[in-house]
Amino acid sequence: MGEKLQTRCVIAGGGPAGIMAGYLLARAGVPVIVLEKHADFFRDFRGDTIHPSTLELMYDLGLLEEFLKQPHQEVRELRAVINGQAVPIADFTNLPTRCKFIAFMPQWDFLNFLSTHAKEFPSFQLLMEHEVVDLTFDQQRVTGVRAKTPRGELEIRADLIIGADGRHSIVQARARLERQEFGVAIDALWMRIAKKQDDPQQALGFFQAGKLLVLLDRGDYWQCGFVIPKGGFEDIKARGLQQLQNDIVSFAGFLRDRVAELNDWSKIKLLTVQINRLRDWCRDGLLCIGDSAHAMSPAGGVGINLAIQDAVATANLLAEKLRNGPVSVDDLRKVQARREWPTRLIQAMQVFIHRRVVTGRTSDPNGSLPFVFRLLTWFPLLRQIPARFIGIGPRPERFHSPSAK
Repeated sequence: MGEKLQTRCVIAGGGPAGIMAGYLLARAGVPVIVLEKHADFFRDFRGDTIHPSTLELMYDLGLLEEFLKQPHQEVRELRAVINGQAVPIADFTNLPTRCKFIAFMPQWDFLNFLSTHAKEFPSFQLLMEHEVVDLTFDQQRVTGVRAKTPRGELEIRADLIIGADGRHSIVQARARLERQEFGVAIDALWMRIAKKQDDPQQALGFFQAGKLLVLLDRGDYWQCGFVIPKGGFEDIKARGLQQLQNDIVSFAGFLRDRVAELNDWSKIKLLTVQINRLRDWCRDGLLCIGDSAHAMSPAGGVGINLAIQDAVATANLLAEKLRNGPVSVDDLRKVQARREWPTRLIQAMQVFIHRRVVTGRTSDPNGSLPFVFRLLTWFPLLRQIPARFIGIGPRPERFHSPSAK
């Protein structure tokens, strides 16, 4: 039959939304169990951006000073190389926040930091290598989860199940929540290339005639993201590794002496880019947040920020009631009502960017600088607009749920 547990809240998924929601609910005295299917948080393809709004939250939680002692990079201005010209995109130095920068920190370090502090609360449990494989029901109400563990099957019953298990959410699928898909014309190839001390700093990426190369600094190597047309990986394979190497060098010439490290297709991973969201984020006993509720494109790195904002809204709206008993569907709908508008706005912007600007296909071969980027070059004040959109986002959340301490 397997082991059985009972708690107030179960969270499926140990990403930013799941760990932050678990931390905030436990801080408010809600018994919560977070289930993460992997043995650790280490993933090459997790985003690195910690936005000013998230840093503001860390300050509110009394964690900021210690957090900023972790290895990270602080970027006060985002720049890109567009058709061979260096262009400033966003200036964070005038944001109305304590930290006027984006912190680039490997997501596994962020999650380790946050989960370590969450474990200080007696009502918090994090169970690694626990993969949610199904939900349990009492008529139409979701009552718990079934998880696969190294010791066998585990069933956990709870007053609330939170699905934070990403864009391929088992919780979302088992709950039969309807998903709206928005066509995205791109996918991305991810790979590692060695980094040298004298390499130029690159905080955003190289854009050229519809194509994009992003370089994330991992210390001793670059995590490279190369945008390709949707479904175009097999065509790229047919052209051969050397042609892919040449394409990368055409963007970032300083990689010429080591791009040959990509000598096998096993070193190149396909990331399928999706933009979608649920029509209803909840049903009786269950709420989806983060990528489980709305899968985002990597554009701007805003998906992490949005997921964390979802977690804050969830704690703000539900913690006090959940600490004392079950929450109603109407309570859960308040989270969607709070967070759906910013999600719709950001996704609309991402869809526009992918259909009109970053397509993965060669376009505008004359190499001129698009007019909007010329404006950002001519008028520095305009750089505060993308800075606010990326760094804070629409409808930022401030933590105000009760503390058990």
